[in-house]
Amino acid sequence: MSPKRLFSMVLASCFVCVGAGDALADATITGSVKLDLPGGKKPRRKKLKMAADPVCNAKHDAPVASDSPAIVDDDGALHNVFVYVKTGLEGKQFDVPSEAAVLDQKGCIYKPHVMGAMAGQDITVLNSDGTLHNVHPKPQNSKEFNKAMPKFMKKIKISFAKPEVMIPIKCDVHPWMQSYVGVLDHPFFAVTGEGGTFELAGLPAGSYTVEAWHESERIGTMTQDVTVADGESKAVDFTFKVKAKK
Repeated sequence: MSPKRLFSMVLASCFVCVGAGDALADATITGSVKLDLPGGKKPRRKKLKMAADPVCNAKHDAPVASDSPAIVDDDGALHNVFVYVKTGLEGKQFDVPSEAAVLDQKGCIYKPHVMGAMAGQDITVLNSDGTLHNVHPKPQNSKEFNKAMPKFMKKIKISFAKPEVMIPIKCDVHPWMQSYVGVLDHPFFAVTGEGGTFELAGLPAGSYTVEAWHESERIGTMTQDVTVADGESKAVDFTFKVKAKK
C-alpha cells in the first residue's frame, strides 16, 4: 500500500471518530456574575477582629476586611461565586484528579474563601501561620470531622466521599475563619474572582443546567439552562439582586 493511500485511510478513520458526537468533549460555557447595585452602593464588609490571637494580629499591618457578606467590584462583578454544572452529566464518569486541591490558612484567613474539589479528591490543608488552627468541616452527606493543626503541623490531607454543594469549613480557634468547598462527581466548576468571570471548559456536547451559588442568604443561588455543541462556546451571565432582610 502506498504511503499516500495509507494516509488517506487514517485521515478518513479519524474523521469518523471525530464525527461520532461525544468523542470531542471540547464544548465551553463562559460567563460572568454580577450583583445589582441600586445607587451603586456595595455591601459593607466588616473588619476582622484578630486581637485574641497575637500571632494572627501581627500578620497584618492594617485591619483586614472580611470576605463576607460579599466582595463586589465597582461595576457589580461578584467574587467568590461557585459556578458549576448542576444537571446534564448524569451517567457519565470522570477520573478523580491525582493532584490535590489546596486550602491554606494564611494570615489566619482561609485561602481561597470558596473552592471546589471532586468527591474522593485529596485536599491539602496548609498551616502557614505558625499558630494553632483546627479544620472543622460540617458536611451533610459525608462524615463530619475536626482536625487540630498545632503550630508545628504544616499540612494535613482531607477529602469528602460524597458530592455536596456547599460544605462550610471553620476554625473553632478563630471564629472569623470560614471557607466553603463545593464537592462534585465531575470537574466542571469554577469560582469567580476579580471581574466576576468564569469558564467551564472541556464539556461533552449536551444540554446543561448551570448553577451559581453565593454564601450570602440574601444573594443565594441562580440557575440557567444552556445547550452546547462540540467545539462550541456559549456565554451564560447571572445578575443577582439582594433579597430583603427576613
